Amino acid sequence: MVRELVMPKLGLTMTEGVLAEWRVSPGQSFRSGDVLLVVETDKIASEVEADSDGVLIETTIPAGETVAVGTPIARWSADGAGAAPAPEPAEAPAAKAAPTPVTANARPLPAPVRTNGERILSTPLARRRAEGLGVDLAMVAGSGPRGRIKVADVEMAAQTRPATQPAPQPEAQAPKIETPVAERSKPTTLQATAARRLTAAKRDVPHFYLAAEAEVTELAALRDRLNADTESGLPRISMTHLVLAAVGRALAAMPEMDRVWDGEPPGGAILALDRGDIGMAVDTPRGLVAPVLRGAAALPLDRLAAEAASLTRRARDGRLTEEDFQGGAVTVSNAGMHNVTYMTSIINPGQSSILGVGSVRSVFRPDAAGAPVLKRELGLVLSADHRLFDGVTALAFLNRIIAGLERPLRLLRAP
Repeated sequence: MVRELVMPKLGLTMTEGVLAEWRVSPGQSFRSGDVLLVVETDKIASEVEADSDGVLIETTIPAGETVAVGTPIARWSADGAGAAPAPEPAEAPAAKAAPTPVTANARPLPAPVRTNGERILSTPLARRRAEGLGVDLAMVAGSGPRGRIKVADVEMAAQTRPATQPAPQPEAQAPKIETPVAERSKPTTLQATAARRLTAAKRDVPHFYLAAEAEVTELAALRDRLNADTESGLPRISMTHLVLAAVGRALAAMPEMDRVWDGEPPGGAILALDRGDIGMAVDTPRGLVAPVLRGAAALPLDRLAAEAASLTRRARDGRLTEEDFQGGAVTVSNAGMHNVTYMTSIINPGQSSILGVGSVRSVFRPDAAGAPVLKRELGLVLSADHRLFDGVTALAFLNRIIAGLERPLRLLRAP
């Protein structure tokens, strides 16, 4: 029996996703648990697994397309019925057409647009062929799905071009000097997602930065005393857990910092959040991710540490879901274990601030009499969205975080 595979709904708020990659080709069989495709949303790239054995008959949506949830994207069969003996190429050049050379270092041409800004659907090979033949893709009717322009469409347009509009002759170009490249590789889906999202955030969000130090001698001593109690069965406390707790207490005291900007100015809106969620940057074998710790502002320290440890394990095991990235206005990114004094971070898309945490440094500071005193200081940099906050508000938030770190017994009290 032939069945349809549809774009899955990977989160409560998901309405569409990018079909980033097909892992199974038409005509190929798969088993339950095999990865069929990769779906990319604004928050995460997710591998979609098969829930039963079967054979992929055909894909109806190519990789790279944005697809609404529930849209059919492929046909498959549990018993192989209807499957072609071997997959055919998606398109082939006409018999008389000379092949378009593509080298390993060739850069893909940007997707063309019409004069009204509408994107022209076309295959990469069709765009290269159109450039070589001098064909304007805006004047070509596509024969592919949703009017997608293929190579054959470009060559037909070139053959029927009016005689009064001869094809432009290629301009003489100076020979290109190739830069030696040791290796050229395609980024993983997660790397590509992170690159796209952070580029957009840095470009579209007006960042400003506030840097300060927290004196953490008492904080480090408290952590050591808590972890020395090995018989209690309570989770071990890390510096990250203590910083998360301090940020949570500050967020509870200043709910105006629990806001995000939604939409493009000037028609955007300010969304006030009320759950005290905090993002937590986690280094994983697949790259850096920042899942959200739910209700962190209201969690006792021991429970916060346990839930943060569980979230970290799931991140490193690749078991995060779309829901794990929903919500939160602020993220904590602790790079202190990597020997850095300050870290100026990029705000995660959809949020309004991020706290970069450096390493604990031993420094001498003068006391009231001017005598040097050894201190242990933690470098902090708060990156904030200037559409929502001014320097005074953001600095008040940072100072509340510092107060929590410098008077750590407050972190043991119920929020």
